[in-house]
Amino acid sequence: VWDYFYLLLLFCFLFCFFVFFPPSCNLTQLFHGYLDRETVSATFIDSSGQFVSSQVTGTSRNPYCGYEHQTLSRQERAEEDSLLTALQRQIPDVGPVPFVKSSDPSSSYFVILNSADFFKVGSQLEVLVHVQDFQRQPKKYGGDYLQARIHSPKLQAGAVGRVVDYQNGFYKVFFTLLWPGKVTVSVSLVHPSEGIRVLQHLQEEKPDRVYFKSLFRSGRISETTECNVCLPRLLPLCNFTDLYTGEPWFCFKPKKLPCSSRINHFKGGYQKGLLTAAESAFFQSGVNIKMPINSSGPDWVTVVPRRIKESNNLELSQGSGTFPSGHYYQDQWKPRNFKIRQFNDPDNVTECLQRKVVYLFGDSTIRQWFEYLTTFVPDLVEFNLGSPKKVGPFLAVDQKHNILLKYRCHGPPIRFTTVFSSELHYVANELNGIVGGKNTVVAIAVWSHFSTFPLEVYIRRLRNIRRAVVQLLDRSPKTVVVIRTANAQELGPEASLFSSDWYNFQLDTVLRKMFSGIGVYLVDAWEMTLAHYLPHKLHPDEVIVKNQLDVFLSFVCPLET
Repeated sequence: VWDYFYLLLLFCFLFCFFVFFPPSCNLTQLFHGYLDRETVSATFIDSSGQFVSSQVTGTSRNPYCGYEHQTLSRQERAEEDSLLTALQRQIPDVGPVPFVKSSDPSSSYFVILNSADFFKVGSQLEVLVHVQDFQRQPKKYGGDYLQARIHSPKLQAGAVGRVVDYQNGFYKVFFTLLWPGKVTVSVSLVHPSEGIRVLQHLQEEKPDRVYFKSLFRSGRISETTECNVCLPRLLPLCNFTDLYTGEPWFCFKPKKLPCSSRINHFKGGYQKGLLTAAESAFFQSGVNIKMPINSSGPDWVTVVPRRIKESNNLELSQGSGTFPSGHYYQDQWKPRNFKIRQFNDPDNVTECLQRKVVYLFGDSTIRQWFEYLTTFVPDLVEFNLGSPKKVGPFLAVDQKHNILLKYRCHGPPIRFTTVFSSELHYVANELNGIVGGKNTVVAIAVWSHFSTFPLEVYIRRLRNIRRAVVQLLDRSPKTVVVIRTANAQELGPEASLFSSDWYNFQLDTVLRKMFSGIGVYLVDAWEMTLAHYLPHKLHPDEVIVKNQLDVFLSFVCPLET
């Protein structure tokens, strides 16, 4: 009798223990083993480090998106709402519009408002853009995405303009005239407002239009399944949410293998048939994608130099928030808020980076920096780690001058070819492992692979990176941290749906706001691409990359003043 009594007592004790103290020590089993059931159990870690769980059945056709289940502090929620609201205002709320009523760049025009015989360097130039439709009728609403610049081809000079949308078919562009000579104005329609509405719909409703895959393998058995931030709830999911940052990532669970057997990650492809015939009309090369808008009068002005005293006053008045941030002159970038150095000789780069460890984190646009440096500096020799080409991680060493250069791609989503699962590292986690100090340099570029997702996904990623940057600078204030912004790229009908400049402009706007005032340096790749005369490319030509590196190295080794 007493044996049964003690067994009953032990059972009651264990039942109460597991009710009030659920086991949480085996996190690997929590994230991989429990998903063998026909339910999705999504577990995340919010900013306070607490676990937040939600369960949904596996029969719904609606996508399951991890970013929708994050828990934000009041301050984080206010920041996110502010960012989203500011960008939302740019899109007019109008009904369906036929193609002939959409914005036509060939019928639209611009005029220089404050025309004069000549302008002085530092003066403001104002341009009014009037957008019309294909029936040559004035547009009554805004929302078109325009890009504008001034340039002097003979001087290899250029700068961008600030576009203001008056939401009535009129736009004003403000330029600062930064060099003397004949200066020409160029305005382009990147997308009509009707196309922008389509892009916004895709961003919100089709976050899985770029899809990814992973290979699972155990012994002789292997399976490949689809992966993403958002997946339909048709099948059980493997939850690969990062334990430290809470960054969500899911794959469909293999039929015969456990989630823990995943060995790699790769881009699966791009969804087709995303648009109706009517919507496709808003995305036509040579018609309404990155097409010039002509001037109805003179499209150039004459600029004369200022007197020396006026030039000094102009230079002293420029602060960190100056727009534009710089300009090209004789193919060299001239920032307006600091003195740049020209690193035209490999020895200059070596002298700057001597005794330093340089970390490059992010997408392929910052991998270009690694490739440029290892090509330009003979003593910086790449060490073969056996990493996949164009993927990494990569390592280069200059033993003579004690320089260590590292590149690592950011964690998913990333549209690279095969990346081993063990190499899927999140930037925030990497930053948390860096001691820092005066001989430590960190450069980050995270933007290109987030263009297809709702902005909440990107905001979350930057929030985690920013938190890690702040902690790094707190423990090692002399660490140099540099952020490379997004850049414009070539666009066609298909590329516009996945990597439009409008998407990247949004990401760039969010990045600048979120990293403002925390002690990091900014390489303005956005302006450096738009202001240059070369065609826009995802991976800019070498002359632009060289100017980016001049800015970057000038932050690392500033001129003594």
